[in-house]
Amino acid sequence: MSSSKNQQLRLTTNRLQLKIITRDDLDDIHHLHSLPETDRYNTLGIPENKTVTEAIVQQWLRQQQAEPNQHFTWRIADKATQQFIGLIALHLGEERFKSGEVWYKLILARWGQGLATEALNAILKFSFEELHLHRVGAGCATENLASMRVLEKVGMQREGSKRKVLPIRGQWVDNYEYAILEEEWNTINNVQSMTNDQ
Repeated sequence: MSSSKNQQLRLTTNRLQLKIITRDDLDDIHHLHSLPETDRYNTLGIPENKTVTEAIVQQWLRQQQAEPNQHFTWRIADKATQQFIGLIALHLGEERFKSGEVWYKLILARWGQGLATEALNAILKFSFEELHLHRVGAGCATENLASMRVLEKVGMQREGSKRKVLPIRGQWVDNYEYAILEEEWNTINNVQSMTNDQ
């Protein structure tokens, strides 16, 4: 992906800056993936060494260079300090379905501050208002209460579950499926706009 395209995909919120990852983010990503708290509901597992993480990052970079680009992975940074906070990604399905799926992970020190919600809202805005998707989904382990709260805060609805589908730390774990539709996103944001105007 060209540097100019990366600039176009830079997203900002009140507190965050989201930029497409580069090779320079390897150390931060490796640290994030090495945290036991991140690993708790992560199917990747804790990497044995940085070489393992580098292979994952290189795969993401190759996906982002494809045309058309159907995989976007952003680094989340504190807008004021540029400190690395975590990752958030959007993977697109077949063009005719106009759908995507998101995932995110933040460092433990920044949990509980509403930052995952803020980042996810930025991705949904990009998905519906720039890419004109019809539907964006996400999944999370059924015990991951914090992630469920984030998904529900942005307006996603739980649509169902899959039994023993996630390989996490040597066990098969159940997964909840969430999604939000374009019309639901529009309704939520129209209501918010009216509230803000009052």
